[in-house]
Amino acid sequence: MLKTRFTELVGIEYPIMCGGMFQVGRAELCAAVSEAGGLGTITSATQGDPENLRQEIRKVKELTDKPFAVNLSLFPSSRPLPNEEYIDVLIEEGVKIVETSGRSPKDLMQKLKSGGIIVIHKVANAKNAISAENAGVDAVSVVGFETGGHPGMNDIGSIVLTKLVTDAVSVPVLGGGGFSTGQSLVAAMALGAEGVVMGTRFMAVKESILHQNVKNWMINASEAETAIVQKSIGSGSRVALNEVAKEVLKLEERGTTFEELLPLITGKRAPKVYFDGEINAGIWSCGQVVGLINDVPTTKELIDRIVQEAVDSRNFINHAFETKHEASVSER
Repeated sequence: MLKTRFTELVGIEYPIMCGGMFQVGRAELCAAVSEAGGLGTITSATQGDPENLRQEIRKVKELTDKPFAVNLSLFPSSRPLPNEEYIDVLIEEGVKIVETSGRSPKDLMQKLKSGGIIVIHKVANAKNAISAENAGVDAVSVVGFETGGHPGMNDIGSIVLTKLVTDAVSVPVLGGGGFSTGQSLVAAMALGAEGVVMGTRFMAVKESILHQNVKNWMINASEAETAIVQKSIGSGSRVALNEVAKEVLKLEERGTTFEELLPLITGKRAPKVYFDGEINAGIWSCGQVVGLINDVPTTKELIDRIVQEAVDSRNFINHAFETKHEASVSER
């Protein structure tokens, strides 16, 4: 067991969280992460309406009796999300952990807390982390420039951001963006984090709903085969560098409007990628960590591997310090 304040807070074995992912965050993957000792997450926006979310929650409970989270997206949306109704479902179904992402969850905190829910808020900088802590969240995750999906607009990497946020708040912090191995877990903890949140790496596991074509693309992709699109409209998103993403980048470089981009960036195109395996059917979230993915293990195999790598890395570091100390003593 790797015990931190975060594992104690949410009642899990290892400080590894699967972040909320649109279309990908479903019951099977969520339950597999939780069963393997991490914290799985289902994504409410994927479900479309409160009753579908209720059924997905019940499906998770059929697959595991371990803790899991539900993501509530607070990002601007062309179709307003019924988050108040989602919260009613969470409380009725006894869900105890929520991940919020997007704007501040301040307006929802009273309702969440009255339902006894632990709130983890995803941020992109230290200022937002402080605001989230002041709003009453129980933990924050900070995602750097490397992350798939929305990394914030300031192009700052995860190592710098993780240290800035752990210095700025007193609640447990998870590092996000570029974390996928035991070595990176140890690095995050060395910076003061008490765990990591991973998305892209969990897309390429056997329990992920993604089409095998997508997983194969990820295995073969390099760290350079992602790009941030939509910066011109103030909603930067890191995605796989496919033909649609290249077209979006061309339009943005030339100068474009939201209306011109919308047919290319609409989430309605994602199912053709994720479920039909048409890699170039639309834009889809993918982090730079894709360059480190070279297999499609089961979720348990992946988490067991990360934990073993973390233990080996810790032992290596301890040995290095002991050797340095012994050498220093012998020189005196």
